[in-house]
Amino acid sequence: MQIKSKLPDIGITIFTQMTHLSNKHGAINLSQGFPDFDADPKLIDLAAHYMRHGYNQYAPMQGVPVLREKIAAKVREFYNATYNSESEITITGGATEGLFAAISAVIHSGDEVIIFEPAYDAYAPVIRLNGGIPVFIQLKLPDYHIDWDKVKDAITPQTKLIILNSPHNPTGAVLSGADITALKTIVHNSDILILSDEVYEHIIFDGHIHESMCRHPELAVRSMVISSFGKTYHTTGWKMGYCLAPAALTREFQKIHQFLIFATNTPIQYALADFLDNKDAYQNLGAFYQQKRDKFLSVIDKSRFKALPCNGSYFQMLDYTAISDEPDYDFARRLTIEHGVASIPPSVFYHRNDDHKVLRFCFAKQDTTLKQAGEKLCAI
Repeated sequence: MQIKSKLPDIGITIFTQMTHLSNKHGAINLSQGFPDFDADPKLIDLAAHYMRHGYNQYAPMQGVPVLREKIAAKVREFYNATYNSESEITITGGATEGLFAAISAVIHSGDEVIIFEPAYDAYAPVIRLNGGIPVFIQLKLPDYHIDWDKVKDAITPQTKLIILNSPHNPTGAVLSGADITALKTIVHNSDILILSDEVYEHIIFDGHIHESMCRHPELAVRSMVISSFGKTYHTTGWKMGYCLAPAALTREFQKIHQFLIFATNTPIQYALADFLDNKDAYQNLGAFYQQKRDKFLSVIDKSRFKALPCNGSYFQMLDYTAISDEPDYDFARRLTIEHGVASIPPSVFYHRNDDHKVLRFCFAKQDTTLKQAGEKLCAI
């Protein structure tokens, strides 16, 4: 049987590759972005409670009403933004499903989509699956900021969508007020839509604020905002997220969503609705992960790696030019096999595999894990 691939250049994701390599060689896995500590026991108890009390059948396609109402209340309090829980909020099977549905809902053949590289690896394939054309703009090192002059130059009559990701994976960069001003200028009096990947919205450091599209009415009216319960509550395996969007965009979003997953896990939706009342769980998350970042930086302080700026997410980029001139993919594999620490080579997040001699490390780990990894990295 011969099958004509719709994504002939796409293989197994780098996250799967590096986790497999890490497991094979017994390395400390700082590659794939998941915590090695558990969720709050109260949240797990709530999920078990609803499972044991009969909340085990299909939820409404849009999500259970009480959870959407709680999200609307949270967004109103946190971002001073109003979303109708019935017509502007959808519960998704994780953020990646939400991203797939959002891109598929608005991109037609020949539409151009601006992506900032290094970019989460789900964006470009979904654009191509829908006949769209990715337009790549590189973030500028060492802090991975956006060159808005390049964005202006990239805008054409075919530009349909700009994809933003802040706090940014893999770099830890965050949008600033100046970025928002530049974005407003570019999209003003246009039909350009925005897809804002904000899954690390509460993981932000050093006094910065999260510049959500929700905060800015003139951007919110053209934006689909994707968020993640998994990143906020240390439950990446539950695959629970949501999309905020104006009613017209939500209608198109749900047309795709209903045929991808229809509805997400019912008892967990009810558990999350209850747990959202615990505001400390997300209001203190930035401080929690800033301590993790600082711990990681302290344990590698005497290494030959150089830390690049990280103002959000739970990823730290480390420059290894003082250690090796190997391509990042080769060095990441050798680091895993010979030194017992797994990372992600960011060149895979560029459409041309650009290599800047940096690696991405996940610091969403117990302090003992970070200490052990630091000892290995300092020995190189």
